[in-house]
Amino acid sequence: MIRYSLEIVRDITVFSGSAHPELAEEICSHLGVPLHPVRVSRFANDVIAVQLQANCRERDVFLIQPLVPPTQEHLVELLLMLDAARGASAARITVVLPHYAYARSDKKDAPRISLGARLVADLMVAAGAGRVLTMTLHSPQVHGFFSVPVDHLHALRELAAHFSRHDLSDTVVVSPDLGNAKEAAHFARLIGADVAMGAKQRFSDDRVVISSVIGDVEGKEVIILDDEIAKGSTVIELLDRLRERGVRSVRVACTHGLFSDGAIERLSALPEVKEIVCTNTVPPPKPGDKLTVLSIAPALAEAMRRIHFGESVSALFGTP
Repeated sequence: MIRYSLEIVRDITVFSGSAHPELAEEICSHLGVPLHPVRVSRFANDVIAVQLQANCRERDVFLIQPLVPPTQEHLVELLLMLDAARGASAARITVVLPHYAYARSDKKDAPRISLGARLVADLMVAAGAGRVLTMTLHSPQVHGFFSVPVDHLHALRELAAHFSRHDLSDTVVVSPDLGNAKEAAHFARLIGADVAMGAKQRFSDDRVVISSVIGDVEGKEVIILDDEIAKGSTVIELLDRLRERGVRSVRVACTHGLFSDGAIERLSALPEVKEIVCTNTVPPPKPGDKLTVLSIAPALAEAMRRIHFGESVSALFGTP
């Protein structure tokens, strides 16, 4: 990966919230710019205050903050960072949002339910966001919830480069549901594999039923591809159906490896699971024998460079 000198990008000013400073440091290392400090304090009444510790006036400011647990704390911190940058006369403010947790709240699937994805997008824009750079949104329509330009990247090339080191001649990519099928099909084309999908119904956050698998998977090596894995309920349910269909082995891949409530341990304990692959859009879990974490810092750094210089981002990363 080419590193860009501070002279070339002297007008970029990068800050990170407290959600994932390690990723921010890596991005800045690839850009060749410093990561400027942010002071986050808390008053006696539990109110958060944020101070950006570098000059923003007429600068191209990038604020790096995935929305990860504690999600509400990190969201408010991001909104205050935006307000501080706007008040400091930044020329442009770009939110670098590697993981948008509220993207799952994207439709009215129950009476009187909130659309968190749209509301939080509005909050970011109201606070001062002029552009958003994000990675693998839960569904394509979330892109349209923002009233400012959005550069929507995906990690399929990083995942494909990793899996291409294996013999994939008898491999099928399996999407857990129809919603992720387009991305799974694109990934399958990148690695030269066939594609299949699960017929999924979700009844609650942790209750998922996959009635069948559509496609030829019998006797195959399988790569399960999903956008994110939290509790792992969907993957475990899909594994039950794949076991019934007699697959030889399974690798699990996702962009956002949240792995809450011991999900990584449960998945690693399954004998048919050979490997679990995620990226570092969120702070990764502790390393394990079956876990591989890929870095998306080079991709985000290149996108930030292209945004700064007014170059095409879509031409570089494309869309699935």
